[in-house]
Amino acid sequence: MSSLTDLSMLELAAKLASREVSSVEATRASLQRIAQVDPKVRAFLRVDEAGALKAAEASDARRKAGSPLSALDGVPVGLKDIFLTEGVETTCGSRILEGFVPPYDATVVRLLKEAGLPMVGKLNMDEFAMGSSNESSAYFPTHNPWDLTRTPGGSSGGSAAAVAAREVFGALGTDTGGSIRQPAALTNTVGLKPTYGRVSRYGVIAFASSLDQPGPMARTVGDTAALFQLIARHDPLDSTSADVETPDCLTGLEDGVRGLKLGVPREYFAEGMDPEVAGTLRASLEELEKLGATLVDVSLPHTKYALATYYLLASSEASSNLARYDGIRYGQRAKDARGLKELYTQTRGQGFGAEVKRRIMLGTYALSAGYYDAYYLRAQKVRTLIREDFTKVFQQVDAIVSPTSPVPAFKLGAKVDDPLSMYLMDVYTLPCNLAGLPGLSVPCGFTQGGLPIGMQLLGRPFDEARLLRIARAFEREHDFFRRAAPV
Repeated sequence: MSSLTDLSMLELAAKLASREVSSVEATRASLQRIAQVDPKVRAFLRVDEAGALKAAEASDARRKAGSPLSALDGVPVGLKDIFLTEGVETTCGSRILEGFVPPYDATVVRLLKEAGLPMVGKLNMDEFAMGSSNESSAYFPTHNPWDLTRTPGGSSGGSAAAVAAREVFGALGTDTGGSIRQPAALTNTVGLKPTYGRVSRYGVIAFASSLDQPGPMARTVGDTAALFQLIARHDPLDSTSADVETPDCLTGLEDGVRGLKLGVPREYFAEGMDPEVAGTLRASLEELEKLGATLVDVSLPHTKYALATYYLLASSEASSNLARYDGIRYGQRAKDARGLKELYTQTRGQGFGAEVKRRIMLGTYALSAGYYDAYYLRAQKVRTLIREDFTKVFQQVDAIVSPTSPVPAFKLGAKVDDPLSMYLMDVYTLPCNLAGLPGLSVPCGFTQGGLPIGMQLLGRPFDEARLLRIARAFEREHDFFRRAAPV
Protein backbone atom coordinates (compact mmCIF):
# COMPACT_ATOMS: atom_id res chain seq x y z
CA MET A 1 0.00 0.00 0.00
CA SER A 2 2.90 2.39 0.70
CA SER A 3 3.72 2.40 -3.06
CA LEU A 4 0.52 4.36 -3.55
CA THR A 5 2.30 7.40 -2.13
CA ASP A 6 4.73 7.32 -5.07
CA LEU A 7 1.90 8.20 -7.45
CA SER A 8 1.34 11.74 -8.64
CA MET A 9 -1.99 13.41 -7.91
CA LEU A 10 -3.19 12.90 -11.49
CA GLU A 11 -2.03 9.26 -11.52
CA LEU A 12 -3.90 8.59 -8.28
CA ALA A 13 -6.96 10.41 -9.63
CA ALA A 14 -6.99 8.10 -12.65
CA LYS A 15 -6.84 5.02 -10.42
CA LEU A 16 -9.63 6.43 -8.25
CA ALA A 17 -11.74 7.06 -11.36
CA SER A 18 -11.26 3.46 -12.56
CA ARG A 19 -12.02 2.19 -9.03
CA GLU A 20 -8.66 0.40 -9.06
CA VAL A 21 -7.83 2.15 -5.78
CA SER A 22 -10.08 3.71 -3.14
CA SER A 23 -9.62 7.07 -1.47
CA VAL A 24 -9.61 5.30 1.91
CA GLU A 25 -6.66 3.17 0.74
CA ALA A 26 -4.79 6.24 -0.53
CA THR A 27 -5.50 8.19 2.66
CA ARG A 28 -4.40 5.29 4.87
CA ALA A 29 -1.22 5.01 2.79
CA SER A 30 -0.58 8.70 3.35
CA LEU A 31 -1.20 8.38 7.10
CA GLN A 32 1.05 5.31 7.25
CA ARG A 33 3.82 7.22 5.45
CA ILE A 34 3.43 10.12 7.90
CA ALA A 35 3.75 7.74 10.85
CA GLN A 36 6.84 6.22 9.24
CA VAL A 37 8.86 9.32 8.29
CA ASP A 38 7.43 12.39 10.01
CA PRO A 39 9.21 11.77 13.32
CA LYS A 40 12.36 12.56 11.28
CA VAL A 41 11.00 15.18 8.85
CA ARG A 42 8.61 16.95 11.28
CA ALA A 43 6.49 18.48 8.52
CA PHE A 44 3.18 18.22 10.41
CA LEU A 45 2.01 20.25 13.38
CA ARG A 46 -1.11 18.11 13.65
CA VAL A 47 -2.65 15.21 11.73
CA ASP A 48 -6.43 14.95 11.35
CA GLU A 49 -6.72 11.21 10.82
CA ALA A 50 -10.41 10.94 11.66
CA GLY A 51 -11.38 13.90 9.47
CA ALA A 52 -9.30 12.68 6.54
CA LEU A 53 -10.71 9.14 6.65
CA LYS A 54 -14.27 10.44 6.95
CA ALA A 55 -13.74 12.61 3.85
CA ALA A 56 -12.14 9.65 2.03
CA GLU A 57 -15.12 7.40 2.80
CA ALA A 58 -17.48 10.06 1.45
CA SER A 59 -15.36 10.34 -1.69
CA ASP A 60 -15.49 6.58 -2.27
CA ALA A 61 -19.27 6.66 -1.92
CA ARG A 62 -19.48 9.41 -4.56
CA ARG A 63 -17.17 7.49 -6.91
CA LYS A 64 -19.31 4.38 -6.47
CA ALA A 65 -22.43 6.40 -7.30
CA GLY A 66 -20.73 7.87 -10.35
CA SER A 67 -20.87 11.44 -9.06
CA PRO A 68 -17.37 12.64 -8.12
CA LEU A 69 -17.11 16.32 -7.23
CA SER A 70 -13.97 16.83 -9.34
CA ALA A 71 -11.21 14.93 -11.12
CA LEU A 72 -9.16 15.07 -7.89
CA ASP A 73 -12.01 13.89 -5.65
CA GLY A 74 -10.44 11.59 -3.04
CA VAL A 75 -6.79 12.70 -3.42
CA PRO A 76 -5.32 13.46 0.06
CA VAL A 77 -3.54 16.80 0.56
CA GLY A 78 -1.99 18.86 3.38
CA LEU A 79 -2.49 22.48 4.41
CA LYS A 80 -0.01 25.02 5.69
CA ASP A 81 -1.10 26.01 9.20
CA ILE A 82 -1.87 29.54 8.00
CA PHE A 83 -5.25 28.52 6.54
CA LEU A 84 -8.28 28.63 8.83
CA THR A 85 -9.85 25.17 9.14
CA GLU A 86 -13.22 24.84 10.82
CA GLY A 87 -12.93 22.70 13.94
CA VAL A 88 -9.17 22.07 13.53
CA GLU A 89 -6.62 24.05 15.57
CA THR A 90 -4.82 26.71 13.52
CA THR A 91 -1.74 28.37 15.05
CA CYS A 92 0.18 29.94 12.13
CA GLY A 93 3.26 28.40 13.74
CA SER A 94 2.93 30.72 16.76
CA ARG A 95 2.42 30.26 20.50
CA ILE A 96 0.14 33.28 20.56
CA LEU A 97 -2.53 31.32 18.62
CA GLU A 98 -2.02 28.04 20.47
CA GLY A 99 -5.43 26.47 21.06
CA PHE A 100 -7.26 28.66 18.50
CA VAL A 101 -9.93 26.62 16.70
CA PRO A 102 -11.49 28.59 13.81
CA PRO A 103 -15.28 28.63 13.41
CA TYR A 104 -15.06 28.64 9.60
CA ASP A 105 -12.89 27.54 6.67
CA ALA A 106 -10.65 29.73 4.53
CA THR A 107 -12.05 30.04 1.00
CA VAL A 108 -9.30 27.83 -0.48
CA VAL A 109 -10.02 25.16 2.14
CA ARG A 110 -13.72 25.33 1.32
CA LEU A 111 -12.96 24.98 -2.40
CA LEU A 112 -10.81 21.88 -1.80
CA LYS A 113 -13.53 20.34 0.37
CA GLU A 114 -16.12 21.11 -2.31
CA ALA A 115 -13.84 19.31 -4.80
CA GLY A 116 -13.73 16.27 -2.47
CA LEU A 117 -10.06 16.29 -1.39
CA PRO A 118 -9.41 14.83 2.09
CA MET A 119 -7.30 17.13 4.31
CA VAL A 120 -4.69 15.03 6.10
CA GLY A 121 -3.46 17.72 8.50
CA LYS A 122 -1.83 21.08 9.17
CA LEU A 123 1.77 21.67 8.13
CA ASN A 124 4.58 23.40 9.99
CA MET A 125 5.73 26.88 8.97
CA ASP A 126 7.80 29.85 10.04
CA GLU A 127 5.84 31.82 12.65
CA PHE A 128 3.29 34.05 10.86
CA ALA A 129 5.08 33.12 7.61
CA MET A 130 8.13 35.19 8.59
CA GLY A 131 11.23 33.25 7.68
CA SER A 132 13.13 31.38 4.98
CA SER A 133 14.09 28.17 6.79
CA ASN A 134 11.13 27.03 8.94
CA GLU A 135 13.34 27.59 11.98
CA SER A 136 11.21 30.45 13.31
CA SER A 137 8.31 28.05 13.94
CA ALA A 138 7.41 28.32 17.63
CA TYR A 139 7.19 24.52 17.84
CA PHE A 140 10.12 22.87 16.04
CA PRO A 141 12.07 23.16 12.79
CA THR A 142 11.15 21.01 9.80
CA HIS A 143 13.93 18.94 8.20
CA ASN A 144 14.66 18.61 4.49
CA PRO A 145 13.87 15.05 3.28
CA TRP A 146 16.93 15.21 0.99
CA ASP A 147 19.26 15.83 3.95
CA LEU A 148 17.79 15.86 7.44
CA THR A 149 20.54 18.18 8.71
CA ARG A 150 19.35 20.91 6.32
CA THR A 151 16.42 23.28 6.01
CA PRO A 152 13.52 22.66 3.60
CA GLY A 153 13.22 26.45 3.15
CA GLY A 154 10.41 28.64 4.35
CA SER A 155 7.99 29.81 5.25
CA SER A 156 6.04 26.97 3.55
CA GLY A 157 8.76 24.50 4.49
CA GLY A 158 6.36 22.04 6.06
CA SER A 159 4.27 21.91 2.88
CA ALA A 160 7.34 21.39 0.69
CA ALA A 161 8.84 18.74 2.98
CA ALA A 162 5.58 16.79 3.24
CA VAL A 163 5.25 16.66 -0.55
CA ALA A 164 8.92 15.79 -1.07
CA ALA A 165 8.77 13.03 1.58
CA ARG A 166 5.62 11.62 -0.11
CA GLU A 167 3.57 12.12 3.03
CA VAL A 168 0.88 13.85 0.98
CA PHE A 169 0.20 14.01 -2.75
CA GLY A 170 0.02 17.80 -2.81
CA ALA A 171 -0.26 20.76 -0.46
CA LEU A 172 -1.17 24.41 -0.22
CA GLY A 173 1.28 27.09 0.91
CA THR A 174 1.43 30.87 0.85
CA ASP A 175 3.98 33.13 -0.81
CA THR A 176 4.71 36.66 0.49
CA GLY A 177 8.28 37.02 -0.77
CA GLY A 178 9.13 33.55 -2.07
CA SER A 179 7.64 31.27 0.60
CA ILE A 180 6.27 28.76 -1.91
CA ARG A 181 8.99 28.93 -4.56
CA GLN A 182 12.10 28.89 -2.36
CA PRO A 183 11.04 25.75 -0.38
CA ALA A 184 10.05 24.09 -3.65
CA ALA A 185 13.53 24.74 -5.05
CA LEU A 186 15.19 23.29 -1.94
CA THR A 187 13.08 20.10 -1.92
CA ASN A 188 12.78 19.07 -5.61
CA THR A 189 9.10 20.00 -5.79
CA VAL A 190 7.03 22.34 -7.96
CA GLY A 191 5.63 25.50 -6.37
CA LEU A 192 3.37 28.10 -7.97
CA LYS A 193 2.85 31.61 -6.61
CA PRO A 194 -0.22 32.88 -8.51
CA THR A 195 -0.81 36.47 -9.61
CA TYR A 196 -1.83 38.68 -6.68
CA GLY A 197 -5.62 38.48 -6.46
CA ARG A 198 -5.93 35.26 -8.46
CA VAL A 199 -6.51 33.08 -5.34
CA SER A 200 -8.62 34.28 -2.40
CA ARG A 201 -6.88 35.37 0.81
CA TYR A 202 -10.12 35.13 2.84
CA GLY A 203 -9.40 33.00 5.89
CA VAL A 204 -5.62 33.19 5.37
CA ILE A 205 -3.93 34.59 8.49
CA ALA A 206 -2.35 37.86 7.35
CA PHE A 207 1.35 38.68 7.28
CA ALA A 208 1.59 41.40 4.59
CA SER A 209 -1.76 41.90 2.91
CA SER A 210 -0.51 43.49 -0.32
CA LEU A 211 1.97 40.65 -0.88
CA ASP A 212 0.45 37.41 0.52
CA GLN A 213 -0.86 34.90 -2.03
CA PRO A 214 -1.88 31.24 -1.54
CA GLY A 215 -0.74 28.65 -4.06
CA PRO A 216 -0.23 24.94 -4.78
CA MET A 217 2.82 22.73 -4.18
CA ALA A 218 3.17 19.30 -5.76
CA ARG A 219 5.66 16.82 -7.22
CA THR A 220 4.81 17.42 -10.89
CA VAL A 221 3.80 20.34 -13.08
CA GLY A 222 0.53 18.61 -14.03
CA ASP A 223 -0.41 18.14 -10.37
CA THR A 224 0.37 21.78 -9.67
CA ALA A 225 -1.81 22.90 -12.58
CA ALA A 226 -4.70 20.68 -11.48
CA LEU A 227 -4.56 21.88 -7.87
CA PHE A 228 -4.26 25.51 -9.00
CA GLN A 229 -7.41 25.22 -11.10
CA LEU A 230 -9.41 24.15 -8.06
CA ILE A 231 -8.49 27.23 -6.00
CA ALA A 232 -8.29 29.96 -8.68
CA ARG A 233 -11.75 31.46 -8.18
CA HIS A 234 -13.11 34.97 -7.73
CA ASP A 235 -14.22 35.47 -4.14
CA PRO A 236 -16.53 38.32 -3.09
CA LEU A 237 -15.34 37.80 0.51
CA ASP A 238 -11.85 39.05 -0.48
CA SER A 239 -11.84 42.69 -1.61
CA THR A 240 -8.56 42.14 -3.51
CA SER A 241 -9.83 39.06 -5.37
CA ALA A 242 -9.61 39.53 -9.15
CA ASP A 243 -12.82 38.91 -11.09
CA VAL A 244 -11.17 36.96 -13.89
CA GLU A 245 -12.05 33.68 -15.54
CA THR A 246 -10.64 30.49 -14.01
CA PRO A 247 -7.87 29.31 -16.33
CA ASP A 248 -7.73 25.93 -18.05
CA CYS A 249 -4.08 25.15 -17.44
CA LEU A 250 -4.18 21.46 -18.36
CA THR A 251 -5.43 21.74 -21.96
CA GLY A 252 -2.35 23.52 -23.36
CA LEU A 253 0.13 22.01 -20.91
CA GLU A 254 1.89 19.91 -23.59
CA ASP A 255 2.25 22.70 -26.16
CA GLY A 256 5.98 23.17 -25.55
CA VAL A 257 8.16 26.28 -25.73
CA ARG A 258 8.87 26.55 -29.44
CA GLY A 259 8.53 30.15 -30.53
CA LEU A 260 8.50 31.61 -27.04
CA LYS A 261 10.88 34.38 -26.02
CA LEU A 262 12.39 33.89 -22.57
CA GLY A 263 14.09 36.79 -20.80
CA VAL A 264 17.28 36.21 -18.82
CA PRO A 265 17.77 39.15 -16.40
CA ARG A 266 21.43 39.98 -15.95
CA GLU A 267 20.78 41.26 -12.41
CA TYR A 268 19.70 37.75 -11.33
CA PHE A 269 23.07 36.23 -12.25
CA ALA A 270 25.19 38.41 -10.00
CA GLU A 271 27.89 37.65 -7.44
CA GLY A 272 26.91 35.58 -4.44
CA MET A 273 25.22 32.74 -6.29
CA ASP A 274 26.47 29.24 -5.52
CA PRO A 275 28.64 28.04 -8.46
CA GLU A 276 26.70 24.77 -8.81
CA VAL A 277 23.39 26.66 -8.89
CA ALA A 278 24.75 29.03 -11.53
CA GLY A 279 26.12 26.18 -13.66
CA THR A 280 22.90 24.17 -13.46
CA LEU A 281 20.80 27.21 -14.38
CA ARG A 282 22.93 27.99 -17.41
CA ALA A 283 22.66 24.37 -18.56
CA SER A 284 18.88 24.57 -18.11
CA LEU A 285 18.74 27.74 -20.21
CA GLU A 286 20.63 25.95 -22.99
CA GLU A 287 18.11 23.10 -22.83
CA LEU A 288 15.17 25.48 -23.17
CA GLU A 289 16.91 26.98 -26.20
CA LYS A 290 17.31 23.51 -27.75
CA LEU A 291 13.60 22.90 -27.15
CA GLY A 292 12.80 25.88 -29.38
CA ALA A 293 12.71 28.90 -27.09
CA THR A 294 14.62 32.09 -27.86
CA LEU A 295 16.71 33.51 -25.00
CA VAL A 296 16.76 37.30 -24.68
CA ASP A 297 19.15 39.25 -22.45
CA VAL A 298 17.05 41.70 -20.39
CA SER A 299 17.58 44.13 -17.53
CA LEU A 300 15.55 44.81 -14.39
CA PRO A 301 17.60 47.75 -13.10
CA HIS A 302 15.71 48.39 -9.86
CA THR A 303 16.18 44.79 -8.66
CA LYS A 304 19.04 45.96 -6.41
CA TYR A 305 16.51 47.90 -4.30
CA ALA A 306 13.98 45.06 -4.03
CA LEU A 307 15.29 43.50 -0.82
CA ALA A 308 15.22 46.75 1.18
CA THR A 309 11.87 47.76 -0.35
CA TYR A 310 10.31 44.42 0.48
CA TYR A 311 11.42 44.32 4.10
CA LEU A 312 10.23 47.87 4.75
CA LEU A 313 6.80 47.26 3.22
CA ALA A 314 6.27 43.71 4.52
CA SER A 315 7.36 44.65 8.05
CA SER A 316 5.14 47.73 8.03
CA GLU A 317 2.11 45.67 7.02
CA ALA A 318 3.01 43.01 9.58
CA SER A 319 3.19 45.65 12.31
CA SER A 320 -0.36 46.69 11.45
CA ASN A 321 -1.79 43.18 10.92
CA LEU A 322 -0.33 41.70 14.10
CA ALA A 323 -1.63 44.50 16.32
CA ARG A 324 -4.82 42.44 16.72
CA TYR A 325 -3.02 39.87 18.89
CA ASP A 326 -3.43 41.69 22.18
CA GLY A 327 -4.64 38.99 24.58
CA ILE A 328 -8.21 40.25 24.50
CA ARG A 329 -9.97 39.11 21.34
CA TYR A 330 -8.55 35.62 20.73
CA GLY A 331 -5.41 33.57 21.14
CA GLN A 332 -3.20 33.36 24.21
CA ARG A 333 -3.51 35.78 27.14
CA ALA A 334 -0.84 36.51 29.77
CA LYS A 335 -2.08 35.08 33.08
CA ASP A 336 -0.35 37.34 35.60
CA ALA A 337 -0.85 40.72 33.93
CA ARG A 338 -1.97 43.58 36.19
CA GLY A 339 -3.71 46.21 34.12
CA LEU A 340 -4.21 46.74 30.38
CA LYS A 341 -0.66 47.79 29.51
CA GLU A 342 0.84 44.72 31.18
CA LEU A 343 -1.72 42.53 29.44
CA TYR A 344 -0.61 43.86 26.05
CA THR A 345 3.12 43.73 26.69
CA GLN A 346 3.22 40.37 28.45
CA THR A 347 0.86 38.64 26.00
CA ARG A 348 2.84 39.81 22.99
CA GLY A 349 6.19 39.33 24.71
CA GLN A 350 5.38 35.73 25.63
CA GLY A 351 3.42 34.86 22.48
CA PHE A 352 5.63 36.16 19.67
CA GLY A 353 9.02 34.75 18.71
CA ALA A 354 12.21 36.70 18.00
CA GLU A 355 11.75 37.04 14.22
CA VAL A 356 8.16 38.28 14.52
CA LYS A 357 9.19 40.82 17.16
CA ARG A 358 12.07 41.97 14.95
CA ARG A 359 9.74 42.65 12.02
CA ILE A 360 7.07 44.31 14.15
CA MET A 361 9.68 46.71 15.53
CA LEU A 362 11.11 47.45 12.09
CA GLY A 363 7.62 48.04 10.64
CA THR A 364 6.46 50.20 13.55
CA TYR A 365 9.59 52.34 13.18
CA ALA A 366 9.05 52.75 9.42
CA LEU A 367 5.45 53.86 9.99
CA SER A 368 6.16 56.21 12.89
CA ALA A 369 5.73 59.98 12.71
CA GLY A 370 8.77 61.61 11.17
CA TYR A 371 9.92 58.46 9.36
CA TYR A 372 6.86 57.51 7.27
CA ASP A 373 7.87 59.63 4.26
CA ALA A 374 11.53 58.66 4.47
CA TYR A 375 10.93 54.91 4.64
CA TYR A 376 7.44 53.57 3.94
CA LEU A 377 6.36 56.13 1.33
CA ARG A 378 9.71 55.97 -0.47
CA ALA A 379 9.56 52.16 -0.49
CA GLN A 380 6.12 52.35 -2.15
CA LYS A 381 7.57 54.59 -4.86
CA VAL A 382 10.44 52.17 -5.49
CA ARG A 383 7.90 49.34 -5.63
CA THR A 384 6.26 51.14 -8.53
CA LEU A 385 9.61 51.40 -10.32
CA ILE A 386 10.20 47.65 -9.84
CA ARG A 387 6.75 46.92 -11.29
CA GLU A 388 7.46 49.21 -14.27
CA ASP A 389 10.73 47.34 -14.94
CA PHE A 390 8.78 44.11 -15.36
CA THR A 391 6.13 45.80 -17.54
CA LYS A 392 8.83 47.02 -19.96
CA VAL A 393 10.56 43.63 -20.10
CA PHE A 394 7.29 41.81 -20.81
CA GLN A 395 6.88 43.94 -23.92
CA GLN A 396 9.91 42.04 -25.27
CA VAL A 397 9.51 38.52 -23.86
CA ASP A 398 6.85 35.96 -22.93
CA ALA A 399 8.39 34.92 -19.60
CA ILE A 400 11.50 35.43 -17.47
CA VAL A 401 13.85 32.64 -16.35
CA SER A 402 16.11 32.91 -13.29
CA PRO A 403 17.41 30.95 -10.31
CA THR A 404 14.88 30.46 -7.51
CA SER A 405 17.38 30.43 -4.65
CA PRO A 406 21.02 31.63 -4.73
CA VAL A 407 22.12 28.53 -2.80
CA PRO A 408 20.96 24.93 -2.24
CA ALA A 409 19.48 23.93 1.12
CA PHE A 410 21.72 25.16 3.94
CA LYS A 411 22.37 23.55 7.31
CA LEU A 412 19.81 24.07 10.06
CA GLY A 413 21.19 26.67 12.46
CA ALA A 414 23.64 28.12 9.92
CA LYS A 415 21.83 31.44 9.45
CA VAL A 416 19.47 31.65 12.41
CA ASP A 417 21.65 34.24 14.18
CA ASP A 418 22.28 36.29 11.03
CA PRO A 419 18.96 37.86 9.93
CA LEU A 420 20.41 39.70 6.92
CA SER A 421 21.98 36.52 5.55
CA MET A 422 18.60 34.77 6.00
CA TYR A 423 16.76 37.62 4.24
CA LEU A 424 19.11 37.30 1.24
CA MET A 425 17.73 33.80 0.59
CA ASP A 426 14.68 35.47 -1.01
CA VAL A 427 16.64 37.91 -3.17
CA TYR A 428 15.45 36.31 -6.46
CA THR A 429 11.87 35.63 -5.44
CA LEU A 430 10.60 38.77 -3.71
CA PRO A 431 10.60 41.18 -6.72
CA CYS A 432 7.79 39.06 -8.18
CA ASN A 433 5.63 39.70 -5.09
CA LEU A 434 6.33 43.44 -5.14
CA ALA A 435 5.07 43.50 -8.74
CA GLY A 436 2.11 41.17 -8.06
CA LEU A 437 3.21 38.75 -10.80
CA PRO A 438 2.91 34.96 -11.07
CA GLY A 439 6.04 32.94 -10.34
CA LEU A 440 6.83 29.24 -10.47
CA SER A 441 9.75 27.14 -9.27
CA VAL A 442 10.49 23.89 -11.08
CA PRO A 443 13.26 21.36 -10.33
CA CYS A 444 16.22 21.66 -12.71
CA GLY A 445 18.93 19.46 -11.21
CA PHE A 446 21.02 18.50 -8.20
CA THR A 447 24.34 19.48 -6.70
CA GLN A 448 27.16 16.92 -6.60
CA GLY A 449 26.12 16.33 -2.99
CA GLY A 450 22.57 15.42 -4.05
CA LEU A 451 20.79 18.62 -3.04
CA PRO A 452 17.96 19.89 -5.28
CA ILE A 453 18.24 23.06 -7.40
CA GLY A 454 15.24 25.02 -8.66
CA MET A 455 14.61 27.21 -11.72
CA GLN A 456 12.21 30.16 -11.43
CA LEU A 457 9.79 31.28 -14.16
CA LEU A 458 8.08 34.68 -13.95
CA GLY A 459 5.18 35.75 -16.14
CA ARG A 460 2.75 38.50 -17.03
CA PRO A 461 -0.23 39.05 -14.69
CA PHE A 462 -2.69 36.11 -14.84
CA ASP A 463 -0.46 34.17 -17.25
CA GLU A 464 0.06 31.15 -15.00
CA ALA A 465 -0.90 28.76 -17.83
CA ARG A 466 2.12 29.82 -19.89
CA LEU A 467 4.51 29.34 -16.94
CA LEU A 468 3.12 25.85 -16.34
CA ARG A 469 3.49 25.05 -20.05
CA ILE A 470 7.17 26.12 -20.04
CA ALA A 471 7.82 24.15 -16.85
CA ARG A 472 6.13 21.07 -18.34
CA ALA A 473 8.29 21.25 -21.49
CA PHE A 474 11.37 21.18 -19.26
CA GLU A 475 9.92 18.46 -17.02
CA ARG A 476 9.37 16.10 -19.98
CA GLU A 477 13.14 16.00 -20.59
CA HIS A 478 14.12 14.90 -17.08
CA ASP A 479 13.59 12.32 -14.34
CA PHE A 480 14.04 14.82 -11.47
CA PHE A 481 10.36 14.51 -10.70
CA ARG A 482 10.51 10.75 -10.20
CA ARG A 483 13.53 10.82 -7.89
CA ALA A 484 12.48 10.11 -4.34
CA ALA A 485 14.06 11.83 -1.35
CA PRO A 486 16.24 9.43 0.67
CA VAL A 487 14.31 9.91 3.92
